[in-house]
Amino acid sequence: MQILQPSTFHEFEQYYRLRYEMLRMPWYQPQGSERVEDDATATHLMAVNEETGEVMGVARVHMETDTEAQLRFLAVGPKYQNKQIGRQLLHAVEDKARAMGATDLIVQAREYAVNFYKRNDFNLEQETYLLFGEIQHYQMRKHL
Repeated sequence: MQILQPSTFHEFEQYYRLRYEMLRMPWYQPQGSERVEDDATATHLMAVNEETGEVMGVARVHMETDTEAQLRFLAVGPKYQNKQIGRQLLHAVEDKARAMGATDLIVQAREYAVNFYKRNDFNLEQETYLLFGEIQHYQMRKHL
């Protein structure tokens, strides 16, 4: 497995396809909803299967303040789940956040992902919002 920053049109196409398939399509959201306004200023990462070239997982990070980075859109494809891909992407995001000057990393975790973040040393801060009327989110933080 290799973690890289997508740079070509094809890489970004694969990156956004997985983001859509994992984080929007199951809730009947339209294509395009996986993209957000500040994507252009964020750092995107993707885990790639070196043998097949298939995108295994994706994530992005951006600075919220001078010292606080936010992780968004962490997703791992179905056949790569429970194989430590998410954990490796998370560590790459943490490294990138530190390199950008962050001392804290925050995430708005979906309810089903809270335990994943807890296992990776994030602290639960508060319940935040309901996405698509059904997915509860929780703000979590990790001191880097």
